Parts: sequence; C-alpha cells; structure tokens
Amino acid sequence: MGKEIKDLNPATIWNFFYDLSQIPRPSKKEAKVADYVKKFGEDRGLETIVDRVGNVILKKPATSGMENHKVTLLQGHLDMVPQKNSDKKHDFENDPIEAFIDGEWVRAKDTTLGADNGIGVAAALAVLDSEDLVHGPIEALFTIDEETGMTGAFGLEKGVLEADIMLNMDSEDEGELYVGCAGGMDANISYHYKEMPVPAGCLAFRVSLSGLKGGHSGLDIVLGRGNANKLLFRFLKHAVNEHKAGLAHVDGGGLRNAIPREAEAIIVIPQGKENELKSSIQKYEAIYKYELSAVEPDLELDLQKTDLPGNLIDNDTQNRLINSIIACPNGVIRMSNSMPGLVETSTNLASVNSQKGEITIKCLMRSSVDSSRDELAGMMESVFKLAGADVVFDGAYPGWKPNMDSEILEVMKKVYKELYGKTPEVKAIHAGLECGLIGGVYPDMDMISFGPTIRNPHSPDEKVHIESVNKFWVLLVETLKNIPVKQ
Repeated sequence: MGKEIKDLNPATIWNFFYDLSQIPRPSKKEAKVADYVKKFGEDRGLETIVDRVGNVILKKPATSGMENHKVTLLQGHLDMVPQKNSDKKHDFENDPIEAFIDGEWVRAKDTTLGADNGIGVAAALAVLDSEDLVHGPIEALFTIDEETGMTGAFGLEKGVLEADIMLNMDSEDEGELYVGCAGGMDANISYHYKEMPVPAGCLAFRVSLSGLKGGHSGLDIVLGRGNANKLLFRFLKHAVNEHKAGLAHVDGGGLRNAIPREAEAIIVIPQGKENELKSSIQKYEAIYKYELSAVEPDLELDLQKTDLPGNLIDNDTQNRLINSIIACPNGVIRMSNSMPGLVETSTNLASVNSQKGEITIKCLMRSSVDSSRDELAGMMESVFKLAGADVVFDGAYPGWKPNMDSEILEVMKKVYKELYGKTPEVKAIHAGLECGLIGGVYPDMDMISFGPTIRNPHSPDEKVHIESVNKFWVLLVETLKNIPVKQ
C-alpha cells in the first residue's frame, strides 16, 4: 500500500486505515486485527474488554464538562470481504492490501479494499486516540465476522455496554442517514450424486463465464447486474439439450454476500459436436452481452478444450441440478411500498460447487419484512425439494425497524445542515447492518448508521471517495459535541 495515503485529510483516519490495511483480516480470521485493537486500548489506558466470542470493547471517559451527556457507542466490524480478480495472486490470510490513490478515490490493486468497514473502525480509533475532541462518555464496539455470519453481533451479551446511543459507521453513502436495514437468512442446499464413467468417444471443455462486476448482494442487487451462476447454467441447459453434454464439475461464485462474478464448468460432448458447441458459445455470449450491455460491458463466455475428467455427475442429478438452478429465484423479489426506491426482498444465488460426490449451493435471502423473507425461503425450499435436494436454513437475523422519532436522528440532521447547508437524506438500507441484532440485546438504545461514500463493496472494484471521508469525519466530530444530556 502506498504510504502517501497516510497524508490524506483527515490524517488521523487515514493513518489508522493504513495500519488496518496491513493486517490481514478476512471474515473468521480476525485474531490479528482484534489483537491490534486490544493493544491499542491497553496502550492508552482505556478500559479494554474482549468478550467470549472475540468482540473488542473499549471505553473512554468524557472530556471535561461533558460527563453528564449520554453515553455514545461507536460501532464497526473488524473483518473484510476477501474478493480478488482471478488472475491476482493474493493470500488474504497473510498479505496486506495494496491500496493506492486513484484521482478522487482510494482503491486496491485487483482485490477488495476493506473500506467496508475499515474506514468506520479507523474513525472510532481516531476518536479514542484523540486528546482534543469534545465528547461525552464513549464506548466502542468492534465486532467480528460481520460479513459471513454476524457472529460478533449474535454473540453480544447483555450488561457489557452502557450506551444510550449507537453510531454505526458501516453505511456507504455520505450525506445519508440510515434508520433501518434488512434482515437475512442463509439457504444451504445440497445434492449427492453418483460418479459415472465418461463415455468413449468424448471431448472435454471448460466453459467459463467471467468479466462481471459482482458487488454487494444487498446494496447492488437493485442494479440488475449479471449473476455468473445463473448465466452459466442457462448455457449448460442448452448444452445438455442440444449437444448431449455431460457435466463433470461446476464451480461458481463464492461468498454469500457477494454477487458472483465468475463461474466455470467442465463438460464433455460426443466427438463431432465441437463446432456446434463453439457456435453456441458465441451465440449465448452475444445474447448475454445484448441483454446486459448497460451493466456488464466486460462479460465473457469462453470455451477451452481440456483433459477428459475422471468421471461425470450422473444424468439424473445433473438434470435436476440444472433445472433447479434455472428455476431458483435470484435478484430483486419485491420493492418496498413504504420507501420508494428501496428493495424490500431479494436473494442472491451466491455459489454452486461440486466435489467428491456432493454439490453444494448457497444463497443469501434479505428482507426488511421478516414474513416476506420467510415466504421467500419457502419458495426456494419448494424449488429444490421438488428437485430432490436437501435444504437447510440457518443464520437468520432480524431487520432494524426505522424509528423516525429518534433523538440522535434529529441531532444529526441539524448538525449536518449547519455544516453543509442541506438536510441529509434519511433512508433504510437493503443490507444486513448489525443494528438489528444489537438492538435486540439492547432494545432501548437509540441507533443510527452513516459513513463515507464507498462504491462496489464486496468486489475488487471497491473504492472509497476521499473527500467524503473528510465530511464523514467532521460530521462525527460535531455530532459527538452535540450528544444530548442525560435526563
């Protein structure tokens, strides 16, 4: 990472962000960064707690004259989404992020940047580190594993926090204040297949779908980007029906909360059908490019000859798999009636993978209405059970219901208008913020979420707008000065 990033304004945030970028911290591998935050607190004489699941909690007394103000919780998550381009060599468990300045933005070289939620964590550390900011009593909660299971928020216990107000710093549009979010649930689907011998007289090919933008499966789902798994299986259905293809292996997508950018399959076809298959590849690539030209200009559907596989997935399972993936709901299911432009319910067909006799499929369903989320789960269960798959749901977490009478909302609207001459937009977000879970443990806590402008989170195109970080920081500092007095 270019150290020139440490010279950006405000330097206090960018210096901590630089430190965080040098610490590998993919989801479920946060031990190093948790140790960094724990040492930070201990070195500064702050009350430092590591709870039973690994969350780190730091507490800082009020500055002189602010002791009677409400306790404010600064909250962010320590982990980041590990996504990279296929040709990038990067070990997220050991390598630092290679970030750089690109005009008005900071981004990383062919990997996710970790601004989600590194900027929020850096801002909290900057507040705790400061000796001249004015604030009431401060608590900071740094959670683990937000991106893949919200493990830290799920494991948060009662009685640890004293805060009256929570500032969640995990939103991604400067000038917007968030007062609600979607809940979610994971779908785990599996098929067991028999390994069948490859018939004599066959040729093998690798079919690859690549070049998609991917992105956050909540924030970006409304953009209508291509899903690599859906597109690949659409072609596979054609290849089976028209070219008598047999499926040997499939590997598409990865993380539940990232729209899949790449997918590939190994297929075999009878000799003599090679030219027909090549023509079909060209045809379907043209179709996809036509349908998705506005959102996926770099899409590629490629065919490469390869070695014959050792075996095939049996025909019955192959056909049930292909038909169920084609039928699987994906993308926006319903828009909100109460908040125009907001997605209410969606699902992401995140990954499809076959190995050693088992095919696993993972999806993440989101909704701001729990009953709609459950209805979607029932729809998906019906599709896959009719196809003979095993279906298990887990990881359900609640949404965060908006409170338009929030005291901290009124404070921040007033502060923002005084700073920037306009009223910030008040919104709900189609993503899984930790506010819903934390609010379940601490139901009387007044919560709001805000942050700088981050684009394309959960993908190698992730970037954070430099000037928005400064505006985010100034808003945070001025908000802390104006936290209400305890009644």
